Amino acid sequence: MNYNNLIVAHDGNLATVTIDRPKKLNALNQETIKELQKAFAELDSEKEIKAIILTGSGEKAFVAGADISEFADFSVEEGKKLAANGQEILFDFVENLSTPVIAAVNGFALGGGLELAMACHFRVASHNARMGLPEVSLGVIPGYGGTQRLPQLIGKGRAMELIMTAGMIDVDRALDYGLVNNVVSQEELLPYCLKIAKKIANNSSVAISYAIKAVNAGFKTNVNGYESEIEAFGNCFGTADFKEGTSAFLQKRKADFPGE
Repeated sequence: MNYNNLIVAHDGNLATVTIDRPKKLNALNQETIKELQKAFAELDSEKEIKAIILTGSGEKAFVAGADISEFADFSVEEGKKLAANGQEILFDFVENLSTPVIAAVNGFALGGGLELAMACHFRVASHNARMGLPEVSLGVIPGYGGTQRLPQLIGKGRAMELIMTAGMIDVDRALDYGLVNNVVSQEELLPYCLKIAKKIANNSSVAISYAIKAVNAGFKTNVNGYESEIEAFGNCFGTADFKEGTSAFLQKRKADFPGE
């Protein structure tokens, strides 16, 4: 599939999605959001793809925010629809994708950019990355899940400070807060993420998809995460991957997971 704002590359059983709007610092407009949803859906449907890396083009930005020019004149109802559609189409979609998504944060991740990185399953950043949710400086609040995911990741007090000040943090603080898992040089960023992705690809993609569902369940209101874990754990026993994984362990050989 051809995209106007994305580059999708395959490397064996791994894929890299690059947001390619460098002149706009990869800002998210509605077309890019829709293209990202299509790209993730297509990759998730490809059985051979075991992990996806998401990054931005150029050396300045992962995603510098949403494209403000698109919604500066919106009404209250249009604003609500913008947030609801964005969360459903992309941000919640990525968070609940059965294929792991690693955010390779290669520069500014601000506003919708940080919200997109937080929707990914985890994040690795380059030394030049800067992160923040500056929306209140524009008279609005984060609308793509930022007020929910940021406190989950770094705690309520830190999230409140970051949102209220509209400030940015560097990678050292992001690492200290637990917002990113690792920090490497810009040159090492994609190779490092590929190394992690290859480790993921060695394991059962079916079990990983169940693990994603179980972990996410613990952050949902009125959902018992432990019960979700029990259900997912039990379902694993009916998969070909479980039979292969346990057989390989008992036979002291490397597992060759069928992905079923």
